[in-house]
Parts: sequence; C-alpha cells; structure tokens
Amino acid sequence: MSIDFETKVRDAMAGRPMLVRAINQMDNPDHAKYKKITHAWFQPREVRHLEDRIAVIARTSVDQMLEKGTECDFYKDVAGWYPLRVIMLILGIPDEHGPRLLDITRAYFGGGDAEVQRGNDLIDATFAYVNFFKEVARERRRNPTDDLASIIATAEVDGEPIGEFETSSYYVALASAGHDTISATLSGGLLALIENPGEMRKLKQNPDLIPAAVEEMVRWVSPVKHFFRTATETYTLRGKTIKQGDHLLLAYPSANRDEDAFESPFAFVADRTPNRHVGFGFGIHACLGLYLAKVEMIAFMRELLSRVDGIELAGEPAWTETSFVGGLKRLPIRFSRLH
Repeated sequence: MSIDFETKVRDAMAGRPMLVRAINQMDNPDHAKYKKITHAWFQPREVRHLEDRIAVIARTSVDQMLEKGTECDFYKDVAGWYPLRVIMLILGIPDEHGPRLLDITRAYFGGGDAEVQRGNDLIDATFAYVNFFKEVARERRRNPTDDLASIIATAEVDGEPIGEFETSSYYVALASAGHDTISATLSGGLLALIENPGEMRKLKQNPDLIPAAVEEMVRWVSPVKHFFRTATETYTLRGKTIKQGDHLLLAYPSANRDEDAFESPFAFVADRTPNRHVGFGFGIHACLGLYLAKVEMIAFMRELLSRVDGIELAGEPAWTETSFVGGLKRLPIRFSRLH
C-alpha cells in the first residue's frame, strides 16, 4: 500500500522519524522486493555499458579544473560536481538542473553545519528533493525512456505500482547517497595523497594501483559515518552480550581503523592489500551502487593523475560538521599540468 509522503513528514516532526523509507531502512521481505527494482541495473555487466560515458565526464571535469589556471577549491569546483553529473547521467536528468540538485544534496547532508545548510534543514531538503523528483516521475510515467528514473517510476511491487512515497524515497536515496559519498571520498582521498607524497608517487609510477588506492580512500575517509540497527536476537560478541531489541551504532570510521583487521590502520597505504574495509556496508545492506561508485572514482583518479603533475595545499582544508554522511567542504589546492 502506498503511504502519503506528507503524512510521513508530519509523523517525523511528531517524533516518529520516517522522512524517507529507502532500501537501507528496510528488512526482508520488503528489502528484497524493492532492491530487485534496480538490482540488475547496478550489476557490473550493465555498468560496463556506461564506462565510456563516465570516462568522458571524468575528462571534462579535469578539463574544467585545469581551465582555472593553477589553483582551485577541489571540493567545490571539482569533487562536488563530478559524481552529480554521473548521477544525472544514469537518472536522465538534464544538465541545467545540476546547480539545484547540488544545493539540495549539500543541505540534505549538511548536518549541523550552518555554512553548508544555508538556512535549510533535513526536512526542507527532503521536501526539495521530493518536489524535484515528483515532476521527473510524472514525466517518465508518461514517456518512459531507458534511464534509471524510468525504471523506478514504472516499477511494481507485488503486482501493484509503487506509490509516491516509495518512489520519492528511492530517488532521494540514489541521488543523495550516490553523490555526497563520492565527493567526500575523492576530496578526502586527494588530501591523503597530498599529505603522503610517497603514496602519490606510487600511483603516478604505476597507474594499475589506482583501483587499490580507491579502496583505501573509501576506508580512509569512511564517508558514511554510521548507521543504527536493532538486534533481532541475543548475541555475544567479544565477551559483550547484545540483547534482542538493543539499538546499536555501527561506527564505520572506527571499524575501518580496527587494529585487529588492518595492519597500520592509521596510515594511508595506497596499495593496501588485503583491504577488508566496510565503507560500502556489508551483508544484504551492502551499497547497491558500489560497483558504479568504484568505476567512477577509478575513472576520475586515472584522468587526474595522468594530467596533473604537482598537487599541494593552497590553504586550510575544512570539514563539514556532520555525524552521518560527509567529508571535506573546502580543499584549496595548487597544481601544475603534466607536460
């Protein structure tokens, strides 16, 4: 049964948080049913069809960076835009809507950072997302195309079309999570390379290491800071008893620096292997778009490192004040072209 979106927001404001209900917030059987809508689309075979187009976006992004001369704010000018353009590609959103979606995403994940939110809050940003995608869904139902927005807009669950609330939740989850996490990882990963020039040299000398470096960037940045889960049964872990019904904080930055899982966990090692990080989640709630995310980050880093020589800080980096999803909000850099 469809659930009216505005009713859910009123419930949230009354203390029953349900602004959206995406697949990461569902247990089975609902989780499996809703994941199935887009699961095939995000599989490696399908994503490979997009690799050439993603490479063009990566090349264009580095072109625009180089056009700025020798300095830029890497987060605001480059990392914030690149994954947004990929998201717009897969959803079939025209380029002119980019600035609006960028503002909405930053407000959505702005946490308590007044500079990022600019007067908005989570509810404002959620309404802005929903109002934007309502029109997208209506248009795709009238005129379906071959993009992901059409797949969601025309989807069925248990033989019935999914409702407005479920459609909105799906769009919000894909547009937001697939954007801010990549922006945070690329900007935080570049900062790690600047601070560890030996690791930067490794990648320039051997570009085949870039896929491993992307995994290390995800571990290092851990753009998703936490999720809450509820224990469905009593379980003992490392001598601690978790009782059925206990609410648990999954702290991903902590897990990704676990000394039992990683050698030298507080060092950035571009070619770290093995690298059993949990930056993409795990189990049935592992990130749906993890393969796409890796493809776009690898494409960007290959383009950047093959065309830029020296990269250094040109000012103080600044981090978004958030406890959920995010990373840098400013990364001033100075760079030179590779001749």
